[in-house]
Amino acid sequence: MTFRHSLAALAALFLSATLQAEEAKPVDDTPKMAYGLMLKQGDRLIFSPCRDRSYANVEDVSADGSVTKVLNSVGLDAGKRLYVELLGVLDNGTLKASAFNMARVEGRCQMPGGKEEAWRAAGNDPAWALVAGGEHVRLQRYGKPEVVLPYTEFRNEGNLSRYEGSADKNKLAVRLEKTICRDAQANGAFAWTASVELNGQMLKGCAWQR
Repeated sequence: MTFRHSLAALAALFLSATLQAEEAKPVDDTPKMAYGLMLKQGDRLIFSPCRDRSYANVEDVSADGSVTKVLNSVGLDAGKRLYVELLGVLDNGTLKASAFNMARVEGRCQMPGGKEEAWRAAGNDPAWALVAGGEHVRLQRYGKPEVVLPYTEFRNEGNLSRYEGSADKNKLAVRLEKTICRDAQANGAFAWTASVELNGQMLKGCAWQR
């Protein structure tokens, strides 16, 4: 065998080993949060990721089609364009959606909260908003001073997630239950129902993970 033939044989052997390694590489089927816009075209559900011009078909693999049912309740089936956050796996151009985080009609893209935001919650009558993550839990209420407390990870108890904290004569308790919450004023639906108690005052609303 000549030197040239030896190099060719080695190259072919290396290429074959590389292809086999790629084929043997395990597929990551861990569901991840997908952020983007969704609409319905005929019988197809089309998903377009935030800050990306690509798109994917959507297959609802959730129990009893619960993801599609929630999205339809917000207006997907009626032809409305939604901003959605879905837990799923992208497989050959198809987003296999297994769970729901939030959806809003004509909502804007919101990228992951990272280390600074683990949760958001909000409600009406009176208007309030809560952000939890990083070093602080911040509660804003219409016409009242912002309340800031030190953040600790929420305790998970089955379908419940809880937080309790106190600072500067303020005592805050947050209870999040994993049940679908609809907010007509926000024109959306969220995966968690929120109950927030500050110094004996109870606030009700919806929550979603960041």
